[in-house]
Amino acid sequence: MSLQTVSSDGTDRANRPDDVQVTEAEARLRDDIRLLGRILGDTVRDQEGADLFDLVERIRQTSIRFHRDEDRLARRELEQILDSMSTSETVRIVRAFSYFSHLANIAEDQNNIRQMRARSANGGGSGVLAETLAHAKAAGISADGLRDFFKTALVSPVLTAHPTEVRRKSTMDREMEVAHLLDRRERVALTAEEAEASDEQLRREVLTLWQTNLLRRTKLTVLDEVANGLSFYDYTFLREVPRLINALEDRLEQGGEQAAGELASFLRMGSWIGGDRDGNPFVTADVMRGTLRLQSSRVMQFYLEELHVLGSELSIAAHLADVSEELRNLAERSPDTSPHRSGEPYRLAVSGIYARLTATAEKLEVEITRRPVGKGAPYTSVKELQADLDVLHRSLISNNARVIARGRLRLLRRAVDCFGFHLARLDIRQNSAVHERTIAELMDAANPGMSYLALGEDARISLLTNELRSTRALVSPFVKYSDETMGELNVFHAAAEAHAKFGSDAIPQCIISMCKGMSDMLEVAVLLKEVGLVHPSGRSAINIVPLFETIEDLQASSGIMDRMLSLHDYRRLVDSRGSVQEVMLGYSDSNKDGGFVTSGWELYKAEINLVEVFERHHVRLRLFHGRGGSVGRGGGPSYDAIIAQPGGAVNGQIRITEQGEIISSKYSNAEVGRNNLEILAAATLEASLLHPRRSAPRREYLTAMDELSNLAFKAYRGLVYETEGFVDYFWSSTVINEIATLNIGSRPASRKKTRAIEDLRAIPWVFSWAQCRLMLPGWYGFGSAVEQWIAEHPDKGMPFLKELYREWPFFRMLLSNMDMVLAKSSIAIASRYAELVPDEALREKIFGRIRREWHASIEGLLDIMGQDRLLQGNPLLERSVRHRFPYLDPLNHVQVELLKEHRAQNPDEQVLRGIQLTINGISAGLRNTG
Repeated sequence: MSLQTVSSDGTDRANRPDDVQVTEAEARLRDDIRLLGRILGDTVRDQEGADLFDLVERIRQTSIRFHRDEDRLARRELEQILDSMSTSETVRIVRAFSYFSHLANIAEDQNNIRQMRARSANGGGSGVLAETLAHAKAAGISADGLRDFFKTALVSPVLTAHPTEVRRKSTMDREMEVAHLLDRRERVALTAEEAEASDEQLRREVLTLWQTNLLRRTKLTVLDEVANGLSFYDYTFLREVPRLINALEDRLEQGGEQAAGELASFLRMGSWIGGDRDGNPFVTADVMRGTLRLQSSRVMQFYLEELHVLGSELSIAAHLADVSEELRNLAERSPDTSPHRSGEPYRLAVSGIYARLTATAEKLEVEITRRPVGKGAPYTSVKELQADLDVLHRSLISNNARVIARGRLRLLRRAVDCFGFHLARLDIRQNSAVHERTIAELMDAANPGMSYLALGEDARISLLTNELRSTRALVSPFVKYSDETMGELNVFHAAAEAHAKFGSDAIPQCIISMCKGMSDMLEVAVLLKEVGLVHPSGRSAINIVPLFETIEDLQASSGIMDRMLSLHDYRRLVDSRGSVQEVMLGYSDSNKDGGFVTSGWELYKAEINLVEVFERHHVRLRLFHGRGGSVGRGGGPSYDAIIAQPGGAVNGQIRITEQGEIISSKYSNAEVGRNNLEILAAATLEASLLHPRRSAPRREYLTAMDELSNLAFKAYRGLVYETEGFVDYFWSSTVINEIATLNIGSRPASRKKTRAIEDLRAIPWVFSWAQCRLMLPGWYGFGSAVEQWIAEHPDKGMPFLKELYREWPFFRMLLSNMDMVLAKSSIAIASRYAELVPDEALREKIFGRIRREWHASIEGLLDIMGQDRLLQGNPLLERSVRHRFPYLDPLNHVQVELLKEHRAQNPDEQVLRGIQLTINGISAGLRNTG
């Protein structure tokens, strides 16, 4: 299987690029893909026989010929080959093409690392963060000013278990080993013997991959998802977060004027995995407790391993180097009685810290594998551990051993500051409707004759604020509550236990999904009061965070928060949290509700209005962006997204979800992970300090965007929610039913057991459109909006929209993301999926509209951006997408045929397995699909 990167052209204007000179980096990428392709081909031949290998090659070459030359005969030949295969052959062909996509992804990732290192070496800098610091210096911001900024800054990537990662961890581990071998070949001058051994190891890993199930045979549990998420701490976070902050501290120290203290640990990891209950009945109080134990176990094990190595490194003898009195006292308290360490006070001190930390782990009931040399008293808080490590640090510094203090000890001290005993800050989240039912049951039981659900909003607010001030408990031990209510109360009790056990950073946020009014927030405050996390005096130990998700909710968000911050009883809670209020904005559901253009615009306007409200109330706004991986769920480059925020919306603090396959693509490799963390920090700094405080360059830009949004909204809603039969079309023409059979997450695909689009979760909605190569949620409505807007404004027309693109970062980012998603689409492939719709009239009516809108969107986009083809301004991504089409198209064709078989009730279990494999392969080929 000689898998090569060859030029291939599509059949549309969107996919007809010019010849591009191959750079050295691209040549090396091509060599890597050819190497991996050759090994995969050899593996297929050895394992499956020459006949199957020859069949794979025929399909590959015919598909390339069709794409490269627009050869219609080649297309017919390709279809004949694919249609003539047996089910068994089909499954094996799908596996071969799927693995090519996975291996090509590895080669591309390694090429990105190669280019990233080359830029750093040539520029003499150390990445995007260094560039941003240089911009800040040029803008007159001193190093001391930057240190002050980071004192209150917060950058927090929040990992979620949203089910868009189709790969098993077993295959990911093998792929990471392949990546490691490619990386070693790049960096080390191998001898002939070493090169031969490396080739053999690559073949071993690819063969193991081929013989490993691509698909999970069993459904993931929530704790499985937690364990998978914790892997990325081993790969990246535990070491790279401390290194990044320390490197930034060093850079600022070079330009500081005042006596430099340690830089605040502004980068904090968050998680939803094990705390997100919205629509997931499997996240219970016990699961949340198990999550916290697993998190704590991982970080405690890391600390103990680092202490073990640190003890071996700090072999400093007391008679050769002075030590401080406090270090001597710490050493004397150590339970280590070994005569071999009697004259080595640092080792004795480390042994004592080690003993106390193992005792702490035992007290916290978390598993560790290491045992101490003696017994110690457990730490009562992470601050006590920090104090002991600080003793080591001060002693080394005061005795002229600063270079030693700056080694492993420095990284460990920073890690303890960043991760505590809890590792990640776990959010708890639930739907407002569940909170409402819980409060209704509690209120009705406490007040016989009351019907809470029958009360209006004002009456609810009055009742809930009175309850917040009350010192009596609302829950009665003499009432038997429903299972749902008891489940909710148990979760809040578990959160209170976590605060007492691990510290308040273990669970700092309670998020309210589908927040639609003030009572939704006050209901949560009352539930938190029941477990002691909110006090009747007006203190709160946890942030209450509304999540505004639909278009209507985004439009109402600033008004709701204005009234909440004006409400005395709630404002006291905010003030007790340092006068900081977090607000979460939902990208996925707003997109499904109103379409890509309107979602992006309403999010932007909501931020402008929230900034204004919070400034008026003198409360600091922290925005939490619920972005998915795909453009249809708010995805796209993080740096551009943060920079494009309206003035005042970042203000030094930001939280962003990292979901599904995006987590593994960003954080499986430590070097790539470090770069992505730097991007978040740099963008936050630049958006906060270097951007002017204005919403857009000109008022007429805002007016034009409002008009475009309204037109796009009308087109999108008209298709998705107002076209009779659209629901049937969607369920017939996509793999939505079959996606549910994949074991890629613990959460159900729909909120309710209906086929309604309103009840479908955004992830399977977007994922399904990606599989059939339409990507509809990432562009639909834009083309007709542009056409109609130009018709209504002939005086401004296209020149004005070009100016909008040129001058306004928000509009530029919107179109850039659309450019990427449309480049991955194929109307020809999508037409094959439309054929799955049995009602011919319905098929023609709806797909005809989609086809017209697709062409109009591409034409409008290219005209505004001044491009001849999609992705013209991003040649690297353009070639990557183009090279994948010959390998993706056969998978799509096979998927359609297998769907026909499956839906015709073919009993062969290989048919469904083949569909699942195509989903895996197409997802890998498209990358950010969910």
